[in-house]
Amino acid sequence: MAEQMSVDAVPPTAPVHYDFQDAQSGDLGALAAIADAMKSDSLADRLESLKRLGVLALAMGEERTREELVPFLDESIDDEDELLLSLAEVLGDFVQYVGGPKYAYVLLRPLENLAAAEETIAVESINKLVDVMDQLQVEEYLIPCIARLSSGEWFTSRSSAAGLYAAAYGKVTDAIQSKLRAGYEALCKDETPMIRRAAAANLEGLVGRIEKDHVVTFAIPNFRRLAGDDQDSVRLLTVEPLVAITKRLDTEQCRTLLGESVQRLCGDKSWRVRYMVADHFVAVATNVKDRGLQEELVNVAIALMHDNEAEVRGAICTQLDGLADLAAPDAIVTRLQGPLQELVDDPSQHVRATLAKHIGSLCRVFGKDGTIEHLLPLLLRLLKDTFPDVRLNIISKLDVVDRVVGIDSLSQSLLPAIVELAEDKQWRVRLAIIEYVPLIASQLGVHFFDEQLSNLCMSWLGDPVYSIREAATTNLKRLTEVFGVDWARSTIIPKILAMATHPNYLYRMTTIFAITTIAPSVTPEIVRDLILPSLEGLVNDPIPNIRFNVAKSMEPLTAALRRSPDTAPLETSVIRPTLARLEEDSDPDVRFFAHRSLLAIGSAAQAPVTA
Repeated sequence: MAEQMSVDAVPPTAPVHYDFQDAQSGDLGALAAIADAMKSDSLADRLESLKRLGVLALAMGEERTREELVPFLDESIDDEDELLLSLAEVLGDFVQYVGGPKYAYVLLRPLENLAAAEETIAVESINKLVDVMDQLQVEEYLIPCIARLSSGEWFTSRSSAAGLYAAAYGKVTDAIQSKLRAGYEALCKDETPMIRRAAAANLEGLVGRIEKDHVVTFAIPNFRRLAGDDQDSVRLLTVEPLVAITKRLDTEQCRTLLGESVQRLCGDKSWRVRYMVADHFVAVATNVKDRGLQEELVNVAIALMHDNEAEVRGAICTQLDGLADLAAPDAIVTRLQGPLQELVDDPSQHVRATLAKHIGSLCRVFGKDGTIEHLLPLLLRLLKDTFPDVRLNIISKLDVVDRVVGIDSLSQSLLPAIVELAEDKQWRVRLAIIEYVPLIASQLGVHFFDEQLSNLCMSWLGDPVYSIREAATTNLKRLTEVFGVDWARSTIIPKILAMATHPNYLYRMTTIFAITTIAPSVTPEIVRDLILPSLEGLVNDPIPNIRFNVAKSMEPLTAALRRSPDTAPLETSVIRPTLARLEEDSDPDVRFFAHRSLLAIGSAAQAPVTA
């Protein structure tokens, strides 16, 4: 079969539609369809053929794949971006089809052509090949490839070359490494900004591969050159290489070789560069190691908090946790108070939301007294912010504050605002409050909860938003687990069951959801004495949705009743007769769910009990 088949062979009459379904089994017609579709005028057919390329390669065999299929793919490269992207991705995983790692170099040629067209996936695929290539292959095939790309006439070729140096560097001799450093330096000096951008973007990877001496003699000079570039699109890409360089240097080297460059980047005239610095601020400041320089960088961070651009102020807010470790705690507390006051009132809601998400991390540095005196007033102001995401971020991080100041201080300062937020018009804010209530309850105790929060929790059961009502029922279950079954029996369950007679059917529906959710957490006796009688009253409810939810609730209630021999007989005397009545209901949905519950109960009864 292999001798009769060629990727260049095209049937006399090209089919309009290509059927690839039998290709996996090696069907000759399907394999020929793949080969034919690769030369189709239809982009969709060509894309589909690339997905099946491995099947065709297996049929052709490793030798013919190397000698025929790969050259064919190289010659067939066209201008369709989607096709180029797909081909580059396929070739990166094609080593197994050309004979394994010893023939990986065969794939370099088509990938080189793709890389010259600025296909970033092609660069990634070449780097995947380098992982399986030995030193001889790298030196014989990859290094000339890098040299050709680096000297290419089009900027796309040189841009792609920058992404290949790091992978090749560790697999060649010292002499070739020297040439690679020289080649990369030429890219850093290239007159085209796009090339310098690529060099800056890939410098981080190369810094991790070169020897420490060359970090000083090669990486730092090129970093300085790129960090001082007249294009801000180049300078902003030097922040990550800076982090990589600082990791390789000792304290003295960081101070003497990089101090000035770090300061210059932090005060760059372009907000995009300052944003990148702010976004990586802690990584840079931590790795420079020099305590004096770190102290100076705290002042830089404070300056970034006052930056004219909201994006920069928001980025530095994400660094508050690490920033607090760059100076003595007392100094940090003193120096951050003023900037934090201003950020709380920042005109950008994005900045305030970011601050709300990260300000809690400062509690560990401020300590209990400092948090109560300085941070809690700020948290309270953020809790009352007009933007819902600000309030939501504060609520979601209250547990961090709680661990430092304790729930007593937290409740005295923030609980009134939390109760107010429980009725917030934004349902996501109400939802966040609901999820936080069990934590508050467990810390404050039953008495405080019953006085301050009990009615609030019950009001959520009647919320117009379903997600709130659903969360409220789960909340009651968690509260039952916190305060115990006796508390639930005397406090919560009577209030839930009272809603069973409410004129609004949504309240009656919520009653069913709530007791179904709570049932696994209460005793079988409570199910027998309180819950079942209320549900029996809803069996005849005029709303079909109520009746079929009653049918659905019988399954978890039966499981609860079976936990005690005293209540287990109720399955026969109450549950099954109730479901039998619902099976004869006039509504088909009610009959369906009643029948399903009966089957589920029967299956559970027959299931073996495991120890």
